[in-house]
This record gives sequence, C-alpha cells and structure tokens, in this order.
Amino acid sequence: MLLLDCNLQIDSLQHLLETGTSVNAPPDPCQQSPVHLAAGGGLACLLLWQLQTGADLNQQDVFGEAPLHKAAKVGSLECLSLLVARDAQIDLCNKNGQTAEDLAWASGFLECANFLTSIKCMQAIKSSKSSNRGDCFPVLRQKRTFGSTESTNGKRKCW
Repeated sequence: MLLLDCNLQIDSLQHLLETGTSVNAPPDPCQQSPVHLAAGGGLACLLLWQLQTGADLNQQDVFGEAPLHKAAKVGSLECLSLLVARDAQIDLCNKNGQTAEDLAWASGFLECANFLTSIKCMQAIKSSKSSNRGDCFPVLRQKRTFGSTESTNGKRKCW
C-alpha cells in the first residue's frame, strides 16, 4: 500500500485509490483514511470524489477525529458543507471530548464554527417534537404591550 505524507499529493492519493485500495483503508500509522487527508487539506473536489466512491465520512482516526474534525481545524467551509450535506455526524467527539464545532472555535475559524452551530441547532429543532427551541435561537418576547391609556396628568402610558 502506498503511504502518504502530510503534504497530500493529489496524484498519490488518486493512484492509491485507483490501485484498488479501499477508500476507507487507513494509509498511515495515525489511521487517517484518504477522506481524512482530503478534508484536512481543504480539498473539496477530492473529498467529493471520495464520498461518491463510498468513503466513510464518520470514520475516526487514532485521535478520534473524523473528516469533519479535520476540515474544521483547517477552516474549510467548503469541505464542512460537503460533509454535512452527506449527513456527517456533527456531534462526534475526538479523544479530547471536542466536536468539530469546538475545534473550529478553538482554531479561530468563526465562519466554520457558526456554520456548525447553526447546523447543530437546526438538527436539534428538527429532531425535537416539543417546542424547546430556546436552546438554539433567542426567543423574542415583547416586554410590554403597545396599548396606551391616558393617565390623569394627560401623558400617555405604555404597558
């Protein structure tokens, strides 16, 4: 089996898959599959190709990280979008107990973190039968009514 280095050569990865190696086979000692490497390299086209060939988008490496974690750590919104669209589990935790959302916040990729937060909230709302949406989105409440009455001194009073 062809071993890949951290620089992720597209030709090497393509050769690896064309020679019959499973798209889910970990090619390195850290058990990072080709889909991990594509997501961690921010290579959305290659990631899409791998997902179309049956790559396991929730496979975890020795650090407990799935491709979603890798994409979040490098700030690849495009890769995150592909993985989420393919129903990647956004609540998977790595061995440090961090989700991809946590890693995006910690790495300073605010757009990616906000995207994952929004997806998490939409999934929670979708799966929730009750109306406890206040966990994700602020509930807008009117503190006072806009009806008015005349007070005895002629000024309008709002309540």
